[in-house]
Amino acid sequence: QVQLVESGGGLVQAGGSLRLSCAASGRTPSSYAMGWFRQAPWKEREFVAAIRWSGGSTDYADSVKGRFNVSRDNAKNTVYLQMNSLKAEDTAIYYCAAEVFGLGTRSASGYRYWGQGTQVTVSS
Repeated sequence: QVQLVESGGGLVQAGGSLRLSCAASGRTPSSYAMGWFRQAPWKEREFVAAIRWSGGSTDYADSVKGRFNVSRDNAKNTVYLQMNSLKAEDTAIYYCAAEVFGLGTRSASGYRYWGQGTQVTVSS
């Protein structure tokens, strides 16, 4: 079992920055990949970014590429999402998730464990 707890969400003005954290506890082998997803009201959950625990390769949705950065601290079992140049359309609940095969897929169905989410609101 893996438990995930997100933190760092809040209200920020457009153009501002936030850093989300996802603390993992329980069994988190180095082969796992971690993903960030988001869901805005009346929209489907969408992929934001992913990172492999081992090697640290990353992937980003086109909508956030160049503005968001995903990183991890293996010693702390924590994954971060640094969000810069935030836009109103980034407003959503952000979730982190663990994918046991280490692929870092963009599909939410590929992730087995999920956090409860943290709200990010960007005012224009």
